[in-house]
Amino acid sequence: MKRTPIAGRVRQALREATMAGHQRVDDLFSRFALDTPESYGAFLKAHARALAPLEAMARPGAARLPKLAQDLAALGEPMPEGLSIHETDSDAFRWGALYALEGSRLGGSVLVRRVPDGLPRAYLSAVHGKGEWQAFQRSLDAAAEGEGDDWIGEAVQGAEAAFALFAAAASGEQAMTHG
Repeated sequence: MKRTPIAGRVRQALREATMAGHQRVDDLFSRFALDTPESYGAFLKAHARALAPLEAMARPGAARLPKLAQDLAALGEPMPEGLSIHETDSDAFRWGALYALEGSRLGGSVLVRRVPDGLPRAYLSAVHGKGEWQAFQRSLDAAAEGEGDDWIGEAVQGAEAAFALFAAAASGEQAMTHG
């Protein structure tokens, strides 16, 4: 792949700008135990509240919302209403949100190991196949090709919005579950 000045720079900017938001989301979701149907169901409902609007806006190649709905149904839980996200026509914003969504698939490969046998795992098992994360990163670089700092800034806003939505969903579900 031909390296350009922006290749890799957008990923570095996204990683650095979202570090705190990413950690906040990890901290909030770590409060859910994944070993009981009730807590795991709450975890999945929180994800559904964020995933529904994000997938609708970011349009990932491999949507995971149907798998999440399948897991919730297996637990006897309805699909919750999604949270709202700021709508934008910005391609960069969409790519930033997609960066957060695709990155969350990496986390699923770790979390699925904490789900005991007997509980549904379709959503967390929807991880990247061999080379898919790298292919996404190349696509992100290609989308940023010829763009500048404004594009990167909008991509960062999209990723930050995605992390904020996941954080709000986790906080909201915990409040409903624990009063």
